[in-house]
This record gives sequence, C-alpha cells and structure tokens, in this order.
Amino acid sequence: MKKKTAGQLDNLLSAARKSWSGEVRGLPTNPELRSQCIRIGLSVGERFTCIERLPGGTIVVQAHRQEIAIGKNLAKEIDVEFD
Repeated sequence: MKKKTAGQLDNLLSAARKSWSGEVRGLPTNPELRSQCIRIGLSVGERFTCIERLPGGTIVVQAHRQEIAIGKNLAKEIDVEFD
C-alpha cells in the first residue's frame, strides 16, 4: 500500500465528520478490501452522509437508506470528495 500524503488524507472517508456528505471517488486497490466495500454497498459514485463517528475511529455512514459502520482501517482506504 502506498503511503498517503497530508493533502490526500483530507480526501479519505476517515476524515469525515458528523453531517458531512460526499461521494465515493475510489475504492481500495487490495482485492479483499475492494470486495468488502462492494458487499456493504459502497461503490465509486455512491453518495453518502456521515451520521456518526464512534470511539476508536469507526465511521457510520448512510447510503441507500441504510446505515453502514466502517472501521477506521477500511475508511483510510476509501477516497471520497466531500461537498
């Protein structure tokens, strides 16, 4: 995995705060993590809203009228563009 630069960290799902909305721009390159994202309903172009940040870095997003909890490590691999 390539290390993210400081500017890129702002465009990761892990940077999301409560009530922030955005769009998924890129999924992890690791095939297992990529398929995990697809299984939970996240794909490129998907709109989301961060509804909660839990202790430990877990982020809860709403997409497709469902709430999805995403662990810190996976959230660091998902590129997004915030509104």
